[in-house]
Amino acid sequence: VQLQASGGGLVQAGGSLRLSCAASGRTFSRYDMGWFRQAPGKEREFVAAISWSGGRTSYADPVKGRFTISRDNAKSTAYLQMNSLKPEDTAVYYCAATSDYARADFGSWGQGTQVTVSS
Repeated sequence: VQLQASGGGLVQAGGSLRLSCAASGRTFSRYDMGWFRQAPGKEREFVAAISWSGGRTSYADPVKGRFTISRDNAKSTAYLQMNSLKPEDTAVYYCAATSDYARADFGSWGQGTQVTVSS
């Protein structure tokens, strides 16, 4: 499956952004989806994941209560709604696909989209 992330940008602290991840190629609804981020000088880290049906979600502790992952299988698109953004959320955000996010073996990755949060 090919993935295309979009929606990044520059926002002030406390603001919101919604990232989108459009999929093409194989049947989107067969895949669990995840969002990751990588800040300058840091390793890539897990942000959120959602099961193929949307019935299960998982979040990293730093984003719980502020970010919401969702998907629309009819549109072959996953989303990451980011509210109450903080400067420490600044990073390149990547979407990824896997058969089972609990195994953390994401095999397909999109290009990143830059999110910059100013203080």
